Amino acid sequence: MDEKRGRTIFLVDDDAKLRKLLVKFLKEYGFSVREFADGSGVNDAIAAEQPDAVILDIMLPGESGLDILRRIRKESAVPVIMLTAKGEDEDRILGLELGSDDYLPKPFNPRELLARLNAILRRSASHQEADAAAADNVEVAGLLLNRGRRTISAGGVELALSATEFKLLEALMSRPNMILSRDELLNYARGKEFGPYDRSIDVHIGKLRAKIESLPGARKCIKTVWGSGYLLEDRP
Repeated sequence: MDEKRGRTIFLVDDDAKLRKLLVKFLKEYGFSVREFADGSGVNDAIAAEQPDAVILDIMLPGESGLDILRRIRKESAVPVIMLTAKGEDEDRILGLELGSDDYLPKPFNPRELLARLNAILRRSASHQEADAAAADNVEVAGLLLNRGRRTISAGGVELALSATEFKLLEALMSRPNMILSRDELLNYARGKEFGPYDRSIDVHIGKLRAKIESLPGARKCIKTVWGSGYLLEDRP
């Protein structure tokens, strides 16, 4: 269970005996649990500590769990499991409509709660990985640039780029169909190999072109604009 160590769960329930039982149970599986007897302070704590998940009872003194869920969803996408009274279908449906990730009717077996908690944490991790991968990728003109691996690919073929080639292509792909002067590209990709007014950037662009044009189905998309610089043409 080491993969779960360090994960923080917020438990919001006014039943002190149930909280004590669940805190002990979840800690045995490596979770850190913070307890709340009602909704006061929950939103501020979520913003400050960014827990991995929230277990939230609907029936609370004062503000209901559904009202707390509404407030949570205005500010956070943290996974939430709602605890509902057995047979309260309306509360369960409303909770799901308001953005809860799962629900569990009371009374319940703590092992079922653990299974549901692990399931939503896996889904959340999968979504975060997908978001990170998407943020790592730039796709223009049929080319896929991966920032993390510093690669370019097309047609299922991937090629590695040098640090300078990567920076130049990233600059061109971030502003498709726009002319970037040599000075602009130098400022973007400047490194030890470049000096002021260095024309070796043309050599790097030439190598980058050759790599792109070796990819299956890739076209000649880096254009030289004489007297001005270069652009990456993104045609429909």
